[in-house]
Amino acid sequence: MLRSFILLAGLALTACSVPTETPLPTRAVVAETTLPPIKRFSNVTTPAPTRSNADMARDFLDLSFQLESGRQLPRLTRFEGPITVRIEGRATQTMQQDLTALLARLRREAKIDISQVQSGDANITIHAVTRRNIRRALPNAACFVVPNVADLSDYRSARSSARTDWSALARRDRIAIFLSYDTSPQDIRDCLHEELAQALGPLNDLFRLHDSVFNDDNFHSVLTGFDMLMLRAYYDPALQNGMSRTEAAGRIRQILARLNPAGERRASAPLATTPNAWKGLITTALGAPGSNQRLNAANRAVAFAQAQGWRDHRLAFSHYALARQLRADDLDRAKLHFEQAERLYAGVARNGPQETHMQIQLAAFDVAEGNADVALKRLAVAKTSATRAQNAAQLASVLMLQSEALAMTGRTADARRARLDSLGWARYGFGPDWAVQARLREIAALNPQNERL
Repeated sequence: MLRSFILLAGLALTACSVPTETPLPTRAVVAETTLPPIKRFSNVTTPAPTRSNADMARDFLDLSFQLESGRQLPRLTRFEGPITVRIEGRATQTMQQDLTALLARLRREAKIDISQVQSGDANITIHAVTRRNIRRALPNAACFVVPNVADLSDYRSARSSARTDWSALARRDRIAIFLSYDTSPQDIRDCLHEELAQALGPLNDLFRLHDSVFNDDNFHSVLTGFDMLMLRAYYDPALQNGMSRTEAAGRIRQILARLNPAGERRASAPLATTPNAWKGLITTALGAPGSNQRLNAANRAVAFAQAQGWRDHRLAFSHYALARQLRADDLDRAKLHFEQAERLYAGVARNGPQETHMQIQLAAFDVAEGNADVALKRLAVAKTSATRAQNAAQLASVLMLQSEALAMTGRTADARRARLDSLGWARYGFGPDWAVQARLREIAALNPQNERL
């Protein structure tokens, strides 16, 4: 029973992966008509960045003057004046709510003059389309952002032209974001945060960042304090459209000193640039499970990170990638690598979404092995961290595991409350009711006591 949950929970960092149907005790099933309303996060404080301004100045330049492909950008481009945003297509209720909240954060934290309009032309148009249409345009994308196109058809015809080339832009005037409406509310929100941030500012992702959505590991769901600082600096009056990297480098330290004086008092601790060789190994290792090539790549990623002398989140991510590949055939070794990843993440990003994800993995082992008290102690920390990170998929999983652990200790009423509390978060994190039901059944299957029911 443990393997099925580890296969699911390790498969993805968001609610994109869906559990399979498994016949289980009826006490784990809640009638769909009784599922409570979707829960959403509100009034969550975003922690300020905790690194030195010297290091974050380097991050700003690498994020702003390079594409994810590695190609250099010749100039800084941004919008001039007030920025307008419009949704076109089928906007869900939670999509609109999350966009409203995000725009408020951008105005408050990044000091960007941005607002939504209901009709007419807008600087940024969010196209809410089907997942099928997204995959037709970009097979491996959940959402994406592109300049100077009107719709998906326009994108397909212009994708190889100078019109959609970020490096050819002199300034930003019209940007399109494409995301799917027929997925979980959390997936939609996460796409809104990442793609709107790139529409406004930096276009690159850096594996060396542990505190940012601008990272290909996808652990962070919403814009962090670091991200908001980067966007605020991006629109600081001291920078201008058309500036070169050298020109921006001459001003960014003064900008950060003014916006983030606490960062001036922190010692610099720069991480080495992430080699393309390790990125390639990780890309291969994170493919679909069951391939010897992927297992080999994961083993090599760990060895590569160790050879580099890394003790940061990139080594942790390597262990995590290896654990994902091992979980299907060697659960004991998978658990060891999840534990190693958790220890490393705790040293770099204590109580962050990365460590929380490992805690969920390990709590699944605890429950399956009958170690209820150990699971409850681990999950108490994970619950707080998942809430702080505004990750409903994580929070729902924590509460469902907590319910099973409480049931194992005979605390039936507490177990029932935890399970019911999980449902509203699960509807936000996993989406349709059948996916919520399936996750409940899958986690209930971990409890050895249920096998006797």
